[in-house]
Amino acid sequence: MSTHISGIQQVGIGIPNVHEAWAWYRKHLGMDVPIFEEAATADLMLPYTGGKPHDRHAILALSMQGGGGFEIWQYTSRAPEPPTFLPDLGDLGIFICRMKSNNIKKAFDKLNAEGMVMSDGIQKAPDGREHFIIKDPFNNYFDIVEFDDFFRTTDQPSGGVSGVAIGVSEMDKSVKFYSDILGYDQVVYDETGIFNDLGGVHGGEKEFRRVLLRHSKPRQGAFSKMLGHTEIELFQLVEGGGRKLFKDRFWGDLGYIHLCFDVTNMAALKEECEAGGHMFTVDSANSFDMGEAAGHFTYTEDPDGTLIEFVETHKIPILKKIGWYLDLRKRDSKKSLPNWMLRSLSLNRKKD
Repeated sequence: MSTHISGIQQVGIGIPNVHEAWAWYRKHLGMDVPIFEEAATADLMLPYTGGKPHDRHAILALSMQGGGGFEIWQYTSRAPEPPTFLPDLGDLGIFICRMKSNNIKKAFDKLNAEGMVMSDGIQKAPDGREHFIIKDPFNNYFDIVEFDDFFRTTDQPSGGVSGVAIGVSEMDKSVKFYSDILGYDQVVYDETGIFNDLGGVHGGEKEFRRVLLRHSKPRQGAFSKMLGHTEIELFQLVEGGGRKLFKDRFWGDLGYIHLCFDVTNMAALKEECEAGGHMFTVDSANSFDMGEAAGHFTYTEDPDGTLIEFVETHKIPILKKIGWYLDLRKRDSKKSLPNWMLRSLSLNRKKD
């Protein structure tokens, strides 16, 4: 189990209009603290962009309740493409983003009144927790899940990203990858059947093998307190099959484009991945600079080709208005930032 994973930093979402999407995510899901916003050329992702660099506009936004964020991503040099088919749960790749909630009834009432709930009421997952599923205007599913791990509480009934649901073709092989490489070594449930709580999700009526994974050890790192505990839920169709969600499309096209982890000691993590047969397919080598944030990023793939990003953060903005940035290379990488410093990120909050 890797000790270099600090938590889920963000889920990448390919979007047709980045500013329209961020306004929606701020209003409905409370993702209102920007870490960076930049328009630039994605010139290192050539294995996944047809061998050519493309321009894009990206915003990384968080919720101060804790959990991972969204990297809201829009092509500007080409029109982002939707899937060539109507995706089903169990198709291969990230299908649902899981969001933590400190008040599931309040969250349900709020989002149901706004017409986004796909579930027939609040449901119970196989582990007994309450949850429900919504869909945004861009055809992305979100699972709002009862959770008890928050950095802070606010009036918003839902917090940040607590995990994802991923379609896989060989469950045991995928469980080994997410356990050995990413540290999700605890099986919460492993059940096979038709699950009533998946109503409202396209393809959710099918028979699945369904496995929920958690990490048994607390995460370490500068942002570990804010990112918190996370989970990965894997779905395998009993009937077999499953289409790749990004077949004949580019990374950055519409849908969930990657799952990104905040990490420490990228060199050691690279050795672990290579030892497990999972090479880095993209490597920024030294440091990327997003203008407002900087670090070292790499990509690998899960057994079905789902993209996993690793980011070793070097610099983040604490208070942009006065040019206060934190250089994380000058501190113990395993030690969490103090709460007051993490809370100060809220000073950059985007208010509507």
